[in-house]
Amino acid sequence: MLRILPLLCLVLLMLTGCGVDADQDALCRKLIPAFDGGSATDLSTRGYAEEKRVLRIDYSVAGKQHWIACRFAGTGLEEGRRTLVAVATDRTGWLSEMRFAMLQQWLRIRPPRDAAGPVAVAGERQPPTRWMPVLFLAQQVINAATVACVYGLLALGYTLVYAILGQINLAMGELTMLGAMLTAIAAAGLGMAGWATWPPALLGALVLVMGFTAVQGWTMDRLVFRRLRGVRSHTPLIVAVGLSIAYQEGVRLLHGARDWWPAPVLTGRHDLLSDGAFTVTALTAQLAILGLTGGLYALLWGIMQRTAFGRAHRACTDDVAAAELVGVDVNRTVAVTFAIGGGLAAAAGSVIALYYGGVNFFTGYLIGFKALAAAVVGGIGSVPGAMLGGALLGLVETFWSAYFAIAYKDIVAFGLLTLFLIYRPQGLLGQARGRGD
Repeated sequence: MLRILPLLCLVLLMLTGCGVDADQDALCRKLIPAFDGGSATDLSTRGYAEEKRVLRIDYSVAGKQHWIACRFAGTGLEEGRRTLVAVATDRTGWLSEMRFAMLQQWLRIRPPRDAAGPVAVAGERQPPTRWMPVLFLAQQVINAATVACVYGLLALGYTLVYAILGQINLAMGELTMLGAMLTAIAAAGLGMAGWATWPPALLGALVLVMGFTAVQGWTMDRLVFRRLRGVRSHTPLIVAVGLSIAYQEGVRLLHGARDWWPAPVLTGRHDLLSDGAFTVTALTAQLAILGLTGGLYALLWGIMQRTAFGRAHRACTDDVAAAELVGVDVNRTVAVTFAIGGGLAAAAGSVIALYYGGVNFFTGYLIGFKALAAAVVGGIGSVPGAMLGGALLGLVETFWSAYFAIAYKDIVAFGLLTLFLIYRPQGLLGQARGRGD
């Protein structure tokens, strides 16, 4: 009997590792009322063999089947097993960072915890203070900065091409989708190699993805738009729509229509301000995104102001025919412009994949139109205007989602765009002039 005792202990330990963590199960079940007001019945919990840190609970409310999934920072005896890092439902998918932060705040003001002990997302229940609305506003500004970076980077691609050609390349959004999909694939490969959270590896993947989409942008100009440069009808716009659909369907046929969810990276949380009831936080990923966007914008500004390409681009922006007469290689300048726009679009796609997740073949469609709206608001053709328009659109979307019904944020964003263009069609920093001026 004594001889088999170690074997029995080993078997029990293995069974414990394969089971459901009771504390994680209890925490995940507490979140159900945040999404369903009725009484939940028929609850069943299960884990995933391929992702041991994710727990899924199936339940019924008013006869309808639903599920909620919780991802934790650790499993088993790991340190982060009670740290909740992400939540998904059958209706929302994985929650965005802003909605997840609001869910955490909801969990903090729930009734006192049960005997299961403290959890990482829950804090001591504190009464609201007069500073809480100010702190909540500051949190929304931080959240809006990340959204603004995505719109601003893609808007730069739109504005660079329009400035030199006077044409809008609607396929630019699909380059963002392509960058997001490639980043998701690269993140999966880095995860298998154990480098998923190593910053140099992430930076290397970003450079490769931006290089690939830059080549796509150059090819787009060389094979399509160069042949249509002298056309003054709507043909280039129709061709751009065709390219957009071709990219979407090509990626769908190659990779399927399912969503890709790369594992979150740079998830360290930094507490900035607190009044005891609400804490303003920023993720390491948010700071990295701000640094990346600022660095790319500074690099682009330096290229446009200090290099021969920048001078050629400004000459072509003023008058393509005159620039060609004085020796500017217009074809090369336009091709490099498309390449730079493609690289910036890929940077926006990488941010979407690694920070927001849930990328698929359709990711670039709505993002592309919103970034175009940002470029127009800022003054299409203006590099600073593109970033300003992205910041304004990000603020509008984030504030509306935080204070009003999130379902209407796109209606509000495009409605404000329509009103803005009625009263200031040239945008904030654009010039009121035609192509012939």
